[in-house]
Amino acid sequence: MALTKHGIAEQLQSELGFPRKQSFEIVKSLLEIIKSTLESGEDVLVSGFGKFCVKEKKERKGRNPATGEDKILAARRVVTFKYSGKLRDKINPE
Repeated sequence: MALTKHGIAEQLQSELGFPRKQSFEIVKSLLEIIKSTLESGEDVLVSGFGKFCVKEKKERKGRNPATGEDKILAARRVVTFKYSGKLRDKINPE
């Protein structure tokens, strides 16, 4: 099962003793800061965890797999995540 905003807020509440409402506000504010930073085109680096990067994708030729119709896909921006070495070592202990 995936960790949700609700789950993060509950862990803040139980581990740090924040009131429930304040825990939810902290999580909500943190995610809004991350979203607005990425929206402006800046990267978000969380030391020991990883880096969220905004990448520019060029316009490209694509194909509809259902119909086989060729199509030009518009340029767009995507968010990528590169995990840190510390996180890699936690996930894949030696």
